[in-house]
Amino acid sequence: MFCDLHTHSTFSDGTFSPTEIVLKAKEIGLDAVALCDHNTVAGLDEFVSAGKKYGVTTVAGIEFSTEYNSKQLHIVGLFIKKENYSDITEIMAESQKLKEESNKLLVKNLAKDGYILDYDEIKNSTFDGFVNRANIAAALMQKGYVSSVKEAFHTLLMSKFGYYVPPKRPSSLYIIEKLKGFGSISVLAHPFLNMNEDELREFLPKAKACGLNATEAYYSLFDKAETELAEKICDEYGLLKSGGSDFHGATKPDISLGVGKGNLAIPTEIYKNLANCYHNFRL
Repeated sequence: MFCDLHTHSTFSDGTFSPTEIVLKAKEIGLDAVALCDHNTVAGLDEFVSAGKKYGVTTVAGIEFSTEYNSKQLHIVGLFIKKENYSDITEIMAESQKLKEESNKLLVKNLAKDGYILDYDEIKNSTFDGFVNRANIAAALMQKGYVSSVKEAFHTLLMSKFGYYVPPKRPSSLYIIEKLKGFGSISVLAHPFLNMNEDELREFLPKAKACGLNATEAYYSLFDKAETELAEKICDEYGLLKSGGSDFHGATKPDISLGVGKGNLAIPTEIYKNLANCYHNFRL
């Protein structure tokens, strides 16, 4: 009786198609699975259709790259309605333009030091032409400049190395407000990857006032202490708990669907609580 409410497909930077994620979820016996591709809803029609075809409970989602106090935060939207797909695509259009400029500059900066990549080749290898740093990391690995995607992110693709200049992103609070307006559930993703406890406590009251519903308390990279702290903070601020593996397939080979690094087990009750909150929005 488990679920996974944070996965990625080939429509962003994962290596499993939406249908393959559904089939894998069915194979391992998940009660519910959410697709939350980065800044796009392009894979959701296939995902939801596959869920109906194969008898798997699917949650249409998205993971927004946002900014708060000059810090990148990821906001997951769950229970995204098809009627809002075009609105979300429009919201992200300017962000995608700025991200494209940042990606091109990154490749140009890398080339100055001998890390030669073909940006058009990277772009053409993605399903919809949207390039993430993970795609650039994969290209660096394929060229032999790094041994893994993880190494690329911990070295060349970190802003402190000077190659990567982050694009301006939409406000975290703005995205939370938009999700509330859509009647969807907003979740702060993997908080301790992006902020410490004090920063989290400073952010949450403002986020909740804008409509934040939940925080990921269960995540592949959280240790026991971080999970317990996240649970405690959710309770203190009256937020629901969410969680997921952040499954990307071969892009993150050490993270498996449903179980993360092997010890993740998110009770189906977590999905049910979020689903009840969503349905109450619509009453």
